[in-house]
Amino acid sequence: MKTRIETDCIGSKELPADAPWGIHTARAMENFPMIGKTVNPRLLTAYAQVKKACALANKELGFLPAADAVISACEEAELPSVLSALQGGAGTSTNMMINEVIGNLAGAHPIQEVNLHQSTNDTYPTALKVAAIQGVRELSDAFAALQGSFQALEKTWANLPILGKTELVDAVPLTLGAQFASFAEAFARDRWRTFKCEERLRTVNLGGTAIGTGLTAPRSYIFLVVEKLREVTGLGLSRAENMVEATANADCFVEVSGILNAAAVNLIKVSDDLRRLAMLGEIKLPAVQAGSSIMPGKVNPVILESVMQIGIKVKANNGIVADCAARGSLQICEFMPLLADALLESIDLLIAAAQMLAKHAERIDADQGTCLERLYASPEIITAFVPMFGYDRCSELFKQFEQLGTGTIREFLEKELGKETVEKTLSPQNLMSLGHKD
Repeated sequence: MKTRIETDCIGSKELPADAPWGIHTARAMENFPMIGKTVNPRLLTAYAQVKKACALANKELGFLPAADAVISACEEAELPSVLSALQGGAGTSTNMMINEVIGNLAGAHPIQEVNLHQSTNDTYPTALKVAAIQGVRELSDAFAALQGSFQALEKTWANLPILGKTELVDAVPLTLGAQFASFAEAFARDRWRTFKCEERLRTVNLGGTAIGTGLTAPRSYIFLVVEKLREVTGLGLSRAENMVEATANADCFVEVSGILNAAAVNLIKVSDDLRRLAMLGEIKLPAVQAGSSIMPGKVNPVILESVMQIGIKVKANNGIVADCAARGSLQICEFMPLLADALLESIDLLIAAAQMLAKHAERIDADQGTCLERLYASPEIITAFVPMFGYDRCSELFKQFEQLGTGTIREFLEKELGKETVEKTLSPQNLMSLGHKD
């Protein structure tokens, strides 16, 4: 195999002649062996956009003669997934890998030209913010579609009464449509929160170099580079007023992760509720695969279980993001690689979960017979008659029915109160009227 020799401050190293990266990447590949996860592709794509913006600023100011070649390489480079996501050095290995791949493609020096007026400490957090903004936009769209799926079911079953449950025990009636409306509303909040959390990511420290003071970067570049990044990404980004602070602190990512955590909570809760409704026989979940290697014909709620597991993983990632941000020391957050991996993984997982659940929900069906059978068999529906007959009278009716021991509560009430009264009181319109008339 043909090889080439490259040198850094530590010494020399032999690399394959056709390797698209250089010595810094090769050392990182040895130092941080792959443990199943590579740098998130979203981060690599966003990093190339940051490098392009830096080259555009340096070109306009006359600092980079090779700017055109570097800009073209930023657009064309296929950044390889060869580095472990869990790397030391606050992300320096990722920054250097991108510098080397772009530099080799452009015929430019990876540090003196591709990385001109930059540091890992300003380009990495900036790239993460760009990647996260692009991700939460996709996530907001996914939740919008999920909300729409459940709103369609809300309309379909607007007039199908069911028995509500509190503490996992039969409670007062509502409609199945109202139940699905509550699911849809939870996802509507997730849609809005993920859409709005972009605002927490728009302020970047690009141009601050190592610790936010802009040391080694011309002032003209510092004031121009974020403008170029806005042009490259199409995002409403702005330069942080205090770039030392913006370089040192990563709490904005914790705030965004908290929004993702809330979405995970809703996905877990709704999925678990759907499992319970299916177990009660009130809804029928789509059969997507055989459920057992030993029990013939068994079908399990595997999509819901997958969504719940994704939610659990996102909740765990939220703790990771918070811990990484908390452990940053003085002028930087050296645990940014793990933070980035957890945050972007959560975004990717939630997009997948929302899409899975939306597709699954489109095929959920209701068992009207079971819904009505369970409703009219439960003595708890007598609560609906309290406004008309009072608590004491309804308590007496409850006792009389229990002593009777036969038939359904509806049949008993129709005999005692009249069929017309029972039909009117238990109608979907009355059950969902938000209180009764004075």
